Amino acid sequence: MKVGIVDTTFARINMGKIAIDELRKICSLPYERYTVPGIKDLPVAAKKLIEERGCDIVIALGMPGPKPIDKQCAHEASLGLIMAQLMTNKHIIEVFVHEDEAKDEKELWMITENRVREHVRNAVDLLLNPKKLQKLAGTGQRQGFPDVGPLLR
Repeated sequence: MKVGIVDTTFARINMGKIAIDELRKICSLPYERYTVPGIKDLPVAAKKLIEERGCDIVIALGMPGPKPIDKQCAHEASLGLIMAQLMTNKHIIEVFVHEDEAKDEKELWMITENRVREHVRNAVDLLLNPKKLQKLAGTGQRQGFPDVGPLLR
C-alpha cells in the first residue's frame, strides 16, 4: 500500500512536509509526493498519483486565500477531487485550511498542523484500520479545532 500526498506552492505553510512527518511518525507506509502550483491543480495530481504512481489513497492539501475568488477556486477544486475519487474508486482526503479561519498567523499554523496531522491519521486508518473510524462515528470529531462531541439524546 502507498499513500499519495499532493500539495501546492500557493499555500503559505509547507503542508506536504507536515503530512510526511506525521506519516513517518505513525507508520512505515511508502508515499509519493506531488507538488503543484495551485488548488485547482490538485484533482489531476491526485488522479495521477493513483493511476500512474500506484497510490491507494491520496491526501490533497491546499490553503485557499480569504477572497471570494479563492473560495470559488476552493469549491471548484473540491468538486474536482470528488470527481477524481469517483473516477478512480479511491479515497482522496481533502485537507483545506482557509486563511480566514484564523485570527492571526500563529493560529493559522496551529489549525494547519493539527488538521494535516489528524487527516493523515484518518487516511492511514482508512487503509489499515477502518474499524477504528467506525468506533468514532457520530462523536463530533473536528480536524484543526477541538472536537465538539456527540449530541446525546
